[in-house]
Amino acid sequence: MAALMIAPSILSADFAKLGEEVRAITEAGADSIHIDVMDGHFVPNITIGPGVVKALRPHTKAFFDVHLMIAPVDLFLADFAAAGADLISVQVEAGPHLHRSLQTVRGLGKKAGVVLNPATPVSAIENVLDLVDLVLVMSVNPGFGGQAFIPQAIEKVAQVKGLIGARPIRIEVDGGINPQTAAQVVAAGADTLVAGSAVFSGGPEKYAGNISAIRSAAEAVLHRDAA
Repeated sequence: MAALMIAPSILSADFAKLGEEVRAITEAGADSIHIDVMDGHFVPNITIGPGVVKALRPHTKAFFDVHLMIAPVDLFLADFAAAGADLISVQVEAGPHLHRSLQTVRGLGKKAGVVLNPATPVSAIENVLDLVDLVLVMSVNPGFGGQAFIPQAIEKVAQVKGLIGARPIRIEVDGGINPQTAAQVVAAGADTLVAGSAVFSGGPEKYAGNISAIRSAAEAVLHRDAA
């Protein structure tokens, strides 16, 4: 199994000082930075654009995992790539030609991800797996942070794991991740955990402990399964 990664979502950070927040979670042990981009059209919220990603890039050398919840998505892929994204994830429903969108991301020299919403069947990604480096399983409905974990995501992670087979594709889960749910999704096959509220609660002095708690719970499952 791929090494476990914790990817704090800056959706739960203090937007008045995002640069400081990104530096703080990097120093606290984040493996990558998850950046949620929302357009108020595909999802009922508006967050940030490529200009903010570009502004954050000098604050850390951490991997930028950019999740685009925007439609149409193709118009903005080059902008986010140029802004400093390392991986760009695209929703299945964000454009008419998912295969072409993922080809475009790859053509821009970036890693590509595909995203399954809670109601999106795993079969929707079957024909694009050879174009992706990551499958993101949403365990809440996209649009807002702080939502409760949807338990059906656990079985969906297992289904994705089975579909991927031996391909070197990471499985990421986003939504309601805390030490308890982290253990559940890792047991099902996830290796990349996006956490917002569970990481950013308590202020910067708590970030390292919050990240460590999630990592410890997830790694306990991996050690148990390896025993």
